Amino acid sequence: MVVITFKKIREYAAEHKMAKVALIHWYNVVEKADWSCHADVKKQFPSVDYVGEDRYVFNIKGNNYRIIAMIHFDIRTVYLRFIGTHTEYDKIKADDV
Repeated sequence: MVVITFKKIREYAAEHKMAKVALIHWYNVVEKADWSCHADVKKQFPSVDYVGEDRYVFNIKGNNYRIIAMIHFDIRTVYLRFIGTHTEYDKIKADDV
């Protein structure tokens, strides 16, 4: 899969050192993946949730952090929409991501 954009991960990890290893691991797994549907994502990330409109929520580092990504299976592309703590995730609105 193509992940748009690693820069978001790098910037977030620079400010949140405790998340760095887990975020880079997530990126490496996704970059090597060849997903064609939600079930494929679930095989690699059992806790992932589909929340509508092509958006998926990934629990990172024991659910301390979350990633919201739009996945377009047809073009093998993952767009990062949000990276944050679980608390920050709880404060966002669906229209924001």
